[in-house]
Amino acid sequence: MKTNKPGRNQSQSKDEMVNLVNNVNRQEDLKLNRRAFLKATAGASVALGLATLPFSVHAMIGDFEDEEHRVEIVNLADLPKGSSVTFYYPTENDPALLVHTMAGELKAYNSACTHLMCPVFYEKEEEVLLCPCHKGYFDLNNGHPIAGPPQRELPLIKTEVVNGIVYAVDRQVRHG
Repeated sequence: MKTNKPGRNQSQSKDEMVNLVNNVNRQEDLKLNRRAFLKATAGASVALGLATLPFSVHAMIGDFEDEEHRVEIVNLADLPKGSSVTFYYPTENDPALLVHTMAGELKAYNSACTHLMCPVFYEKEEEVLLCPCHKGYFDLNNGHPIAGPPQRELPLIKTEVVNGIVYAVDRQVRHG
């Protein structure tokens, strides 16, 4: 037995215009319209923006007085020009080298060669940093390799002198 009832997506009318606008009258379409979608998208964007706000503020303000990354190296009076001293920065597993150049400048680098992690030493006569394992040489002024197999520069350690004491305050790993 077949009834003359219209199908699920068919209108009771045979008029084409009624069939074209039939979807506008659906209740479920009113819940998922363009305005609701845009409101949900804007709400999600605002929520994500607010969730990342504390991280953005922390990055902008920074830790200007971060004492935990400051490591005392040596009293400057105990480090004559043309000499160097080994220290560890930023952790106890990272050997580093502070050099007091003949010109009176302080240069500090991590002292593990960027080739095979052999120790790097200061050569006073030539004012270079030397890795004796494979005869790698680094420029004392910027840590860039000048001879041998190393291809990358040594990580730079920023220093500052406060009341005659030299401190390591930051490490900068550079590529280029």
